[in-house]
Amino acid sequence: MSFELYPAIDLLGGRCVRLYQGDYDQATHYGDDPVAQAKAFEAAGAPWIHVVDLDAAKTGQPTNREAIAAVAQAVSVPVQTGGGVRSADAAKALFDAGVARVVIGTAAMEDPAMVRAVAAEYRVAVGLDVRGREVAVRGWTEGSGRQLVDVADEFSDAGVEALVVTQIARDGTLEGPDIEGLTETLSATTVPVVASGGVGTLQHIADLLPVEASGRSLAGVIVGRAIYDGLVDVADAVALTQGAP
Repeated sequence: MSFELYPAIDLLGGRCVRLYQGDYDQATHYGDDPVAQAKAFEAAGAPWIHVVDLDAAKTGQPTNREAIAAVAQAVSVPVQTGGGVRSADAAKALFDAGVARVVIGTAAMEDPAMVRAVAAEYRVAVGLDVRGREVAVRGWTEGSGRQLVDVADEFSDAGVEALVVTQIARDGTLEGPDIEGLTETLSATTVPVVASGGVGTLQHIADLLPVEASGRSLAGVIVGRAIYDGLVDVADAVALTQGAP
């Protein structure tokens, strides 16, 4: 299985931002044109573009759907998007807008049957945002009381394409990914696992390539702030990941 880079565009009020450890009060503004950003990522060779509706993640309201549709229509590479997808109708609206794969987080915890139903028709990833090893919900503002490995195991037969595992304590910190937690997740599920949170250097991405458990490797990594801060060049990261076994 190939290891793929997912450069991220996080939308808050239609603007490109990054949060620090999921804190909406610690948002750094990086630009007002998500379409231009997406085109730049595509031009650098990114095989995917990952878009998050931070407003919807918190409220459930699809505040940035038009911006997401504009991104999906502007690039030829597949767009993966999440944030506030709480119903089958919300997922379908994103697919109708041109999104290739939808990430479902909070609703996956609260209504796993809905995830299975959507995954039977469309391309779905489950977003598991964890604080420590507890899965968080509602834009990372609440704990679920559920453990990462238990939830990962439950979705092994759900028909989803990937689990996107974000370590909240690392997100936006540039301190490096939670390799131990990702290894535990690989051991707990047969679903491809995409890492998210903490990447601050090209070496951090290189550190993820050999991570393995039960004969399986990670499927990719989402990188946000490190790109915007000029610490990771997308073209260099793509070259590194495409050279992975």
